[in-house]
Amino acid sequence: MAAATDGGGLPLLADKAASHSHHHHPERHFTSGEVVRDVIMGVSDGLTVPFALAAGLSGASAPSSLVLTAGLAEVAAGAISMGLGGYLAAKSEADHYQREMKREQEEIIAVPDTEAAEIGEIMSQYGLEPHEYGPVVDGLRRNSQAWLDFMMRFELGLEKPDPKRAIQSALTIALSYVIGGLVPLLPYMFISTAQNAMLTSVGVTLVALLFFGYIKGRFTGNRPFLSAVQTAIIGALASAAAYGMAKAVQTR
Repeated sequence: MAAATDGGGLPLLADKAASHSHHHHPERHFTSGEVVRDVIMGVSDGLTVPFALAAGLSGASAPSSLVLTAGLAEVAAGAISMGLGGYLAAKSEADHYQREMKREQEEIIAVPDTEAAEIGEIMSQYGLEPHEYGPVVDGLRRNSQAWLDFMMRFELGLEKPDPKRAIQSALTIALSYVIGGLVPLLPYMFISTAQNAMLTSVGVTLVALLFFGYIKGRFTGNRPFLSAVQTAIIGALASAAAYGMAKAVQTR
């Protein structure tokens, strides 16, 4: 049986299939990279540093209450330090963008022909010929803000930062550090003997490191299982080093 056609003889079924394919094309782009980076930074340090500290103090035969007190103090100090670092980094990035934007704006006003020629150079890197990118250059020259945005992104490689980025980064990193840091300290809240608490902490923290490494691999596009193993190994080495150092000092 012949396929149904419209007045011009084109198959309607093909049109419907093409239309359906066009409208239901999935877009799987991840756009929260900065937040994920902050979470990874906070949780990874939070799991590793207090874990190593608790292991070191346990190796020095400190009681669980002392390990817990020192661990919580480190978590608080670490969260503040990490959060402040994230804030300053994001603030510096925003300040750098503003300085470069002001400089680029002055260049567009002072030497517009030179800046317009740079648009053409950028376009030619993508394989476009002068007759193809000429209208684009003319259009950008008529729109000063679009011209400035184009130069910032494609000439300087700078994306406009979110005005709230600094505060969000600080809070995300600090909160992530606290969440990660409490995991290795939980056993010391319920087990009075530091050695027994440390063994439980090792198991709990290694499981948390494996889980976190797997999730990190999923979000960053790396192999999840390899990421899980690498993260766990790094945390285990850090705690083993701290425990060994504490034992070495104690024997002297």
